[in-house]
Amino acid sequence: MREIVFDTETTGLDFAEDRVIEIGGIELWNHIPTGREFHCFIRPQGRKVDPGAFDIHGISDDFLKDKPVFAEVMDDVLAFFDDARLIAHNGTFDMRFINAELARLDRPPIPADRLIDTLTMARRKFPMAPATLDALCSRFSIDTSKRDKHGALVDSELLAQVYIELIGGRQSALRLVTEDEARASEGGEGGARALPPRPAPLKPRLTAAETEAHRAFVSGLGDAPLWRRVEGYDT
Repeated sequence: MREIVFDTETTGLDFAEDRVIEIGGIELWNHIPTGREFHCFIRPQGRKVDPGAFDIHGISDDFLKDKPVFAEVMDDVLAFFDDARLIAHNGTFDMRFINAELARLDRPPIPADRLIDTLTMARRKFPMAPATLDALCSRFSIDTSKRDKHGALVDSELLAQVYIELIGGRQSALRLVTEDEARASEGGEGGARALPPRPAPLKPRLTAAETEAHRAFVSGLGDAPLWRRVEGYDT
């Protein structure tokens, strides 16, 4: 299952008048980051950054003056989103802005049923508790040290970790699957594509002493132990 965790920064709070100035997102496959991401800054045509918004994200009019306008990045944004499920914190806010930008270009809106709002999830899971992204990162002990001000890409990276915790934690992907599901996740018939291969094998968790102790134990079990059928397991 492909999901995009995304965030936007804007010139202000009025989606009818203010504009999107930054979009960032990362791709998840079966709730695991693939390493694929999208990020761009956007020049807001005819709209200045509100001082209150600048205090939050630190993106100035001067910084944006040479950036592309939304029409120039729209196809790239939609291609990255594709048909994935979209994850955002207070996502209704972000979707209103993106759909307002699409409407200005006579493009159809992104349907609301594609959005999962982690703010709503957090409020249901932790009633009466703070549900800001910062508060949730603190609750789940997620490191925010590289986040100085709000930024669409860094907030997406943090939100991806929060989202995994909200749906059951890092163990949520460790589940039994059917043969058809396994084949689909490997990019077979009916599957989208496989996860990228791990760049290097994980280090063994057993110490040399523990390995030798196990070999000694198995050697005393006779010729029947299944361990003797494991390729490379030499007792």
